[in-house]
Amino acid sequence: QVQLVESGGGLVQAGASLPLSCAASGRDFSNYWMGWFRQALGTEREYVARIHWRGGLPVSSDSVRGRFTISRDTAKNTTYLQMNSLKPEDTAVYYCAAGYSGNMYRPESYIYWGQGTQATVSS
Repeated sequence: QVQLVESGGGLVQAGASLPLSCAASGRDFSNYWMGWFRQALGTEREYVARIHWRGGLPVSSDSVRGRFTISRDTAKNTTYLQMNSLKPEDTAVYYCAAGYSGNMYRPESYIYWGQGTQATVSS
């Protein structure tokens, strides 16, 4: 059974940092992109960043580039999203996802999803 389990969300003030983790299990992810999406209340799910399981350059959205960093540790089967300089508009449920083909900026290209973790940034 494939599982993606996010952790690390919480409530922080603007300007603070928050690290998120996504523990993956249940299959070989070596051909997969690991992505992070977020969804604020009443909005569509938004692409944040992705990185290939085998490495290479990560691909981040314009809204988080320079503030958020995605990385992965294959030995721990874990993907990370380090969020720095947080803003109130970063408040959302953050989802980890895995996929291998299609437009990887789109959520429909991802096959496996975690349950999400809430990150709230107060002003």
